Amino acid sequence: MSKILAFAGSNSSTSINFQLVKHTISLIEGHNIQVMNMALYDLPMFSEDHEKEFGYTNSLAELRDDIRNCDGLLLSVNEHNNNPSAYFKNLIDWLSRLERNFLENTKIFLMSTSPGRRGASSSLAKTEDMLPRFGGEIIATFSLPSFNHTFSSGDGITDSEKAKEHKQALEKWLNSLEE
Repeated sequence: MSKILAFAGSNSSTSINFQLVKHTISLIEGHNIQVMNMALYDLPMFSEDHEKEFGYTNSLAELRDDIRNCDGLLLSVNEHNNNPSAYFKNLIDWLSRLERNFLENTKIFLMSTSPGRRGASSSLAKTEDMLPRFGGEIIATFSLPSFNHTFSSGDGITDSEKAKEHKQALEKWLNSLEE
């Protein structure tokens, strides 16, 4: 049984990426899953001055430890102006200052979604390029476009082709956790 950490790279209380994370974990059986709602996670904007004056919060160190202790990370990133959100970038900045290789030996299922037809694909691509720099291994990716038309809170992914693609990516990642 693998230990999985799951969260969205958004601090919005209505995050559609967090909805996608919750749907995805509902499909997983036989693993120990820890879900984090980042809307409840307060983090100041990174600056060297703030770091020197206040150091690192206990909650940041605990998050780093949760990442370090998991076998797999399930992450869905949102997009603001073709980039990962400032919140997510700030989170990565803090974690990488605390420990450069905070994702070492972590197998990642990276997802994204947005209301638009591109499904936050620019953010997904930039995050896919960024995370291995901190030791993470991207095993599978998935982007869900047009969230409001392809997802239902009761049924999950309603587009049959996208549901199949999501299932295949999830299975690929879960199989890698068993290796």
